[in-house]
Amino acid sequence: MENVGILHEMELSGNLEHSVMSGPTVSVIIAAYNAMPYLTRCIASVAEQTIGRDRLEVIVVDDGSTDGTAAELDRLDRLHPGLLRVFRQANSGGPSAPRNAGLDRATGEFVFFLDADDHLGPEALERMVAMAEDNGTDIVLGKMVGVGGRSAPTSMFKRNQPRTDVFSSRVYWTLNPMKLFRRELLERHHLRFPTDLAIGEDQLFVGAAYLHASGISVVADYDCLYWVLREDEGNITQRLTGSERRLRLLPRMAALILDNVPPGPGRDHLAHRHLTVEVKHLLAGQLVFEPRHMQEKTLARLAEAVEPLWHEGMDDRLSAMARLRLHLVRHRMLDEVLELVRFEKELARTKAATPVLLDGGRALARYPFLRDPARSVPDSCYDVTAQLGCRHHVGRAELRGTVVHLAGHAYLHRVETRDVSTELVLRERGSGAEYRLPVTHTPTPGLGAAQDEGRFAYELAGFEAVFDVTTAAGGGPLGDGLWDVSLAVGAQGVSKEVRIGGRRADGVFGRASTRVVATGEGLRAVTLYTTEPHGNFTVDLGEAKHRVASRVILDGGGRWAADAPTELEFTGRCTLASYPEGELRAVLTSDRGDVTTHPVRRAPGADGRFVVRVPVTRLPAGRWSGHLRLGAWQWPLPPLPATLPPAKWLRCGLPRYAKPVPGRGGRFGLRVARTGLVRALVRRLG
Repeated sequence: MENVGILHEMELSGNLEHSVMSGPTVSVIIAAYNAMPYLTRCIASVAEQTIGRDRLEVIVVDDGSTDGTAAELDRLDRLHPGLLRVFRQANSGGPSAPRNAGLDRATGEFVFFLDADDHLGPEALERMVAMAEDNGTDIVLGKMVGVGGRSAPTSMFKRNQPRTDVFSSRVYWTLNPMKLFRRELLERHHLRFPTDLAIGEDQLFVGAAYLHASGISVVADYDCLYWVLREDEGNITQRLTGSERRLRLLPRMAALILDNVPPGPGRDHLAHRHLTVEVKHLLAGQLVFEPRHMQEKTLARLAEAVEPLWHEGMDDRLSAMARLRLHLVRHRMLDEVLELVRFEKELARTKAATPVLLDGGRALARYPFLRDPARSVPDSCYDVTAQLGCRHHVGRAELRGTVVHLAGHAYLHRVETRDVSTELVLRERGSGAEYRLPVTHTPTPGLGAAQDEGRFAYELAGFEAVFDVTTAAGGGPLGDGLWDVSLAVGAQGVSKEVRIGGRRADGVFGRASTRVVATGEGLRAVTLYTTEPHGNFTVDLGEAKHRVASRVILDGGGRWAADAPTELEFTGRCTLASYPEGELRAVLTSDRGDVTTHPVRRAPGADGRFVVRVPVTRLPAGRWSGHLRLGAWQWPLPPLPATLPPAKWLRCGLPRYAKPVPGRGGRFGLRVARTGLVRALVRRLG
């Protein structure tokens, strides 16, 4: 048997020469140990990649398998000639050595580490390579999907991220190596998996790569990697137990962060992961199963390991449970730690909401040892005020003239609706100007009975709010801008603000409703609408976002009315929800200073069609131009067709006519004149 780490390469079907000559785009590195039958699906998923085999090399390192993995690799090589490069070595005891061996022999521009248990979506590599090339990034995360009950990370896959980093995203919350890496990054920084760690070796490798990368991309709109839980739970991360292994990892991750990231929010962001995920996993998954004397040693070592990462200023970014857990660890309170682990497991089992203690405008979770004088744990470890859920539902949202009507219910989760103090909040998005208005509290009997086993009652959570945009600013009109609508939901001295509208009744529509209304300052545009993507209500005053001009469209060209050959007829469509009666009209102006107005009439139907007629027999002689007018808004009338015949009539026995003429700027133009008597006589005799 060869020593661990000494490789014997099997050059199958001349694969090495092929890969070097073709210059692959991606080297897929697979560390395989007793991987049957999962290996077959794994290799097949690589062979089926849409990026094409000519852009791939697949490096498989058999780490001393004893279950038929070697024979299956021989068969797969015959099935996929020219695709595989297989290396074999004595068992190393972990994935680091085989992954390093594959990386040492990779020739691709990128490398992708794929565990033999897992498999890829058909377009995974093509999409990830395109993301890296389009954005010049060094690492690409592809969306992971758990299979067979395995839990996959999700927080970093909410949306595609063409270019990000570890400080402005959640990518640091996944430190497994199943990602696309630019190989030049790994070689430039001499990055390899540490072989002296039995668990967590991937965290050191990926963490260092993240910190050195010029940019990171995330592909979230395609299932790239299927992360499989083996039926025998033989995945390496499932097999390894014992706190000793994780205790060796945590100080090294702390050192990586402290050596590469200066103090501040960036360092705290990375430390947050280890102070929550790692500490919780070590306590609940390992420490509780150890004998008492080992538990004391483990807790002491864990306290030393977290100390460099934690400082008081981090508490604001930690949950109350994490704060309490860290306090007990740092003070080496073993019995309390064990009790908290039991409490957390019961919470997870029952999914019950923890009641809160309300005191001085703060909400404290009733976790173990709250205000226990024998333990003296500070209240700050229990403060969940910022984490209280603010639940609401809008049952009515209407704009009538200048008045907005809102109704629904809103309450703070776990805070019963006694001493209710909810207010409506209007805040202008640009300036931050704010006005708070009272609401009418209405009964909501039975609300909450179907949640949390009926443990909390919200009997007075209803609200009705009415405000007039002409008086909502302390008795005066709201200024132009986007006024976001929120509720400051309050009860029993605790208050939290929430934007409303994201949850609303089916009959409450969120599409923009723009009205032109009469105020003391003249006509104003008011729009009630919901924002994207969350669907919260906002009032647009003064066309900050919704333009009145786009709500009125004139059809092309005018014509003589079919039932009145001396009346010009224009048609169009107005999608305003409303406007003052008689304010939308056609205004014609002559070159002699004459002005006439003509009302717009709504056409039958609900689609906003309208018609306006201009009796030309009433127009004084002259050259006329015209437009539609609604307060300060104007829309030029379209030009008349040049082929439109003139209208003719008699006034006081004398012939007159109106005919199209070119208007200024290609717009509407009309000439009204008296026909000369001689010309009229000649035409008649002719």
